[in-house]
Amino acid sequence: MGERRRDQPEGAMSGTAQDTAAVWEALVATARRTVADGLVVGTSGNVSARVGDLVLVTPSGVPYDRLTPDDVTGVDLTGHQVLGTLVPTSELPLHLAVYRTTEARAVVHTHAVHATAVSTLVPELPPVHYMAGALGGTVRVAPYALYGSDELAANMLRALDGRAGCLLRNHGTVTYGATLDQAYDRTAQLEWMCRLWLTASSVPGLTPSLLTEAQLAEAGARLKGYGQRR
Repeated sequence: MGERRRDQPEGAMSGTAQDTAAVWEALVATARRTVADGLVVGTSGNVSARVGDLVLVTPSGVPYDRLTPDDVTGVDLTGHQVLGTLVPTSELPLHLAVYRTTEARAVVHTHAVHATAVSTLVPELPPVHYMAGALGGTVRVAPYALYGSDELAANMLRALDGRAGCLLRNHGTVTYGATLDQAYDRTAQLEWMCRLWLTASSVPGLTPSLLTEAQLAEAGARLKGYGQRR
């Protein structure tokens, strides 16, 4: 797998074929996990990962359980396809916008139910839990635009300013990270926080308490050192 297309210029693919194969395997595993964990239905949502100047992406309309090592799909940072024959995800502009403007190495986009519901209700997710600090602060909702459009990518970038994740109005979620695991974990946490807010705010006669910006910043700083150090 991972053979260079005839129209791919020499040197267009940074990193070794072995690196590419390993990242593709992890990308497919992450995409399948979004389905298994109920964050997407069918082929909705998409996942990408960057290897040098190459961006590996899930292809459009192909069930994740059918993807094989031979289905590797990759583009350069301009969107020109340099690996594979399957058509890349329709949300390619969204993924490339993240890579062009951040240090992201992985992006996860889902249509998670609770997060999408919240995107239809408020301009930002109320800060009901300190894990919002792990995303950089209160999670914003990007204005609606047609899926796969440059307008949607631009709206997303404004919502992501200073954040590692955002909601897309009437659409879903976008998170990014230094690894596929980190990007996925941020997506799962965002969906959980949305479910938490919806649950708490549905109690008649009561209003959820919210955290301040200072409290979120304090939590975010501590979360940077969370976990094992190698």
